[in-house]
Amino acid sequence: MRLIILGPPGAGKGTQATRVAARLGIPAISTGDIFRANIKNETELGRQVKDILASGGYVTDEITNAIVRDRLREADAEGGFLLDGYPRTLAQVDALDAMLAEDGQALDAVIELTVDEDAVVHRLLKRAEIEGRADDTEEVIRERQAIYRRETAPLADVYAGRELLVQVDGMGEVDEVTSRIDDALKGARRS
Repeated sequence: MRLIILGPPGAGKGTQATRVAARLGIPAISTGDIFRANIKNETELGRQVKDILASGGYVTDEITNAIVRDRLREADAEGGFLLDGYPRTLAQVDALDAMLAEDGQALDAVIELTVDEDAVVHRLLKRAEIEGRADDTEEVIRERQAIYRRETAPLADVYAGRELLVQVDGMGEVDEVTSRIDDALKGARRS
């Protein structure tokens, strides 16, 4: 299967992407993980991304699209993938469409984790306290939520219009949410 997982910061996308991908035998591909690995390994891309992120900016669509294109062409992604953190913008949706079309592929489903924003903010504040993330203040977390609503949430409408969107309640225990995703994907495969 070729999948995308959407949801606001703190919705549990990374956790669920890893679990669902493992169940399906496909790679979970996180642009954030790719950026962090490149920064850690001090690659050319890592140096570019580190400077951009350090200044509080966003990695450009051009750079992000290029790394996703390269990653989707790796052998382990031939049978499918689950994208986490990409696409984030409508321009990236168009780029992904073009990439998949070039390879004669199409998405099977887009999972959207729906969550209560106040509960997620509380969860992220608790995590910040436990992990000592001084930068994760309520103001910063709410700003990230606002950016998601403004820039990424509209993607759900695009994929709903293509009849690819499956909304899943992202609140509750991790196993419960995984089970809901599994059920939603079974329904997506039948239709």
